[in-house]
Amino acid sequence: MGETTIPILPCRTLQPVLDFYTALGFEVTFRQSSPNPYAVVERGGIQLHFFAMKRYEPTTSYSTCLIRTDDVDGLYEAFRAGLGAAYGRVPTRGLPRIGTPRDTSHGVRQFLVTDPGGNCLRIGQETSPDPHHRPAPTETFARALHHAYLFADSKEDPLAAARTIDRVLRIEDERPTPVQLFRLLVLRAEVAGRLGDEATAASTLDRATAVRLTAGERESVRDDLARLTELRS
Repeated sequence: MGETTIPILPCRTLQPVLDFYTALGFEVTFRQSSPNPYAVVERGGIQLHFFAMKRYEPTTSYSTCLIRTDDVDGLYEAFRAGLGAAYGRVPTRGLPRIGTPRDTSHGVRQFLVTDPGGNCLRIGQETSPDPHHRPAPTETFARALHHAYLFADSKEDPLAAARTIDRVLRIEDERPTPVQLFRLLVLRAEVAGRLGDEATAASTLDRATAVRLTAGERESVRDDLARLTELRS
């Protein structure tokens, strides 16, 4: 027995989606216009199918797909380079967009790619054999970061992430460490951009840039530093 599961994802029109995946290094291996618009793209062991729906709204899509890899950072760099060459910049907000790799609380290092059809690809590499989420931290700011990341990525709820961060940053009798503050601000800027709040995104990026970090602290937040650079581009 040799079964294979292949996701079939929606879009409004095929061409922008196919152009996007071509930029990522995929090959269009099948396309038809009738009786229904349909296409297939492939890259290595990844195969994705798409169908077009005229009344489909990409910005409200919940379609998602999990892709496992043994080189998440290598695949991210390849995708990022391809998008930069095709679009003249790396798209980090709106549709389409690509996020930076992050170490999750469920033993996976992953990054998210959302195509012009609103379909989210969760591309990850296992870092632990235990797939269960680790318990949330008990310290105030670490706990807020934990939940904000879950809202932003796992639940695709940037508004809840923004509210979580805003609430914890209003606390007056506790202060985050520089690393915690930097990570909170970068994530807040990211979700502001996803919510279309460009003013908050810009001001929060300025606040994040102003946080003073030691060389060791900068090494510990290298993923967040990369995200800050991308958000500023």
